[in-house]
Amino acid sequence: MMFNRLLKERLAYAAKKFPVVTLTGPRQSGKTTLVKLLFPDKPYVNLEDVDHRFFAKDDPRSFLKNFPYGAIIDEAQHVPDLFSYIQTRVDQNQVMGEFILTGSQNILLSEKISQTLAGRTAVLQLLPCTTNELNWNEEDPYHLFFKGFYPAVHDRDIDPAIYYRSYVNTYVEKDVRSIINVKDLSKFHLFLQLCAGRIGQLFNASAIGSECGINHVTVKSWVSILEASYVLFLLRPHHQNFNKRLTKQPKLYFYDTGLAAYLLGIESSEILSRHFVRGPIFENYVASELIKHRFNQGMESNIYFWRDHHGREIDFIIDKGSRLDAIEVKSSATLTKSFFEGLNYWNSLSPDSNKYLIYGGEMQQDRSQAKVLPWKTVHQVFD
Repeated sequence: MMFNRLLKERLAYAAKKFPVVTLTGPRQSGKTTLVKLLFPDKPYVNLEDVDHRFFAKDDPRSFLKNFPYGAIIDEAQHVPDLFSYIQTRVDQNQVMGEFILTGSQNILLSEKISQTLAGRTAVLQLLPCTTNELNWNEEDPYHLFFKGFYPAVHDRDIDPAIYYRSYVNTYVEKDVRSIINVKDLSKFHLFLQLCAGRIGQLFNASAIGSECGINHVTVKSWVSILEASYVLFLLRPHHQNFNKRLTKQPKLYFYDTGLAAYLLGIESSEILSRHFVRGPIFENYVASELIKHRFNQGMESNIYFWRDHHGREIDFIIDKGSRLDAIEVKSSATLTKSFFEGLNYWNSLSPDSNKYLIYGGEMQQDRSQAKVLPWKTVHQVFD
């Protein structure tokens, strides 16, 4: 099954304007499939292959001579010194879209790109599929949340429990070990589970560390690596204070709900729909869909949350420069008056904002308090 990835237009555009295009994102998000589809005439080389990696490390000039018209270089973070030679090559040739680089470890790619390829490469991010890309037609959101959004789960109809167990063992732990020396993998796995149990909560490194038996410095280090590997992200509070004291801590979310459900030991969509984390998982889904939309447009995330010292909160704020749009999220399929209380208060602070309520039902409504959107139509907040 070939999914219609929304990033392809920005990727094709970038290849006409920059000599190098760098595509990052989590492992198995479909980066290789997408670049091969868009650039079928370019030779492909994967630096996960030991022979290719050693060749690129030992003799980078000869390695690049094998690709006189450029190439797709997959998992480029394995040979970061190669970027200096690519820089020399593209400066001489001045050919747009000569090299397409992909990588799943943003912490390694970003550092080298900023040193050697700044101004020469466009950097785009491909996350797992959106609901629209999957063309999901079922009404039950928790069936989708349990399966997650990685293309392989849907393309090959893999049991999510089997897929995500392999994903953690093969990719997540491997990437972490390639960056830092984690001596106790069981403790790291517990750390992952504790993070999944705190979806949508304020990030407290000390609290996680005390439960896991590690210090807060280690917690922050591990979270930074998981952010760079596109496993989880910290959503920052919006800085505009409206003369109120605001929360300064970020909130924790995962890029994929299927991975989070696996880490929580949830074994079916039916269990997830009744589980105490159904609300946080629903909220996590909306957060990741919003960020995917931004990345698919080739833009940085402009998504925040808002909370004052009285505990009044807006789940998500979209900073559109001239205004701040507000989004409340409710997992229930039945609307109630109380759902609009936070948005009503926000309206007193920012009356020019567009206001949205995303809920677990199927009916779209235009109300005086907010535009009500079904869970499958998150993207409409950007229309």
